[in-house]
Amino acid sequence: MCHKYNADILKMQYIWRKNLDKTLKKGINLLHNIMKKITIAIDGFSSCGKSTMAKDLAKEIGYIYIDSGAMYRAVTLYSIENGIFNGDTIDTEKLKQRIDDIHISFRIDPETGRPNTYLNGVNVENKIRTMEVSSKVSPISALGFVREAMVAQQQEMGKAKGIVMDGRDIGTTVFPDAELKIFVTASPEIRAQRRYDELKAKGQEASFEEILENVKQRDHIDQTREVSPLKKADDALLLDNSHLTIAEQKEWLTAEYQKAIKE
Repeated sequence: MCHKYNADILKMQYIWRKNLDKTLKKGINLLHNIMKKITIAIDGFSSCGKSTMAKDLAKEIGYIYIDSGAMYRAVTLYSIENGIFNGDTIDTEKLKQRIDDIHISFRIDPETGRPNTYLNGVNVENKIRTMEVSSKVSPISALGFVREAMVAQQQEMGKAKGIVMDGRDIGTTVFPDAELKIFVTASPEIRAQRRYDELKAKGQEASFEEILENVKQRDHIDQTREVSPLKKADDALLLDNSHLTIAEQKEWLTAEYQKAIKE
């Protein structure tokens, strides 16, 4: 009886120690994740879902999310509302004179838990997602002095690390030393359909053919512009999400993040 009692105690001690080891291991891993902050750069073509995946990843791992594309959209909106566009022609001198007056920031929406874009203190999150802005953002973002101003703001935001930023030149120009770089792609038709569905869900008028043409035009402009053209960084991981579910994409991203923080 005594031997059985002692055996039970030893078994309980073994189980307790095993559970304690697991708890300590989890705690050490969590502490490591908290202490080691990295920069995550997500680049790729328009309407690939970069912003959504970057926002979700940042929220899951407790990082700050910065939507660089929204910053260029905000500059475009400013240009539209302040007479800098004459049809499709940009008054570059006028914009150059005013670029230092354009201040862009991000604030968390308490209802959605996601950041909204603010232009000079005004929430413009919905305005910058319209087709009017989409059709004019590429030529604005191709201007060297605009990119220089935005890159400076982005680099300032990322000094402390612990950020996820998506755009066109994050891994090549803004944060070339980012510990994790991802380049996202999908077919133009799939990207146009995603954009169409997004606009219709918001109750906005949309034409699939017009969106598809806009996607192709933006691809061409982004890849051929003189300053910081869209291209995959040599050390970036390629993610073609044409036929991935959101859950599959999220699983892939989380796995790559875990690998990066352990290196």
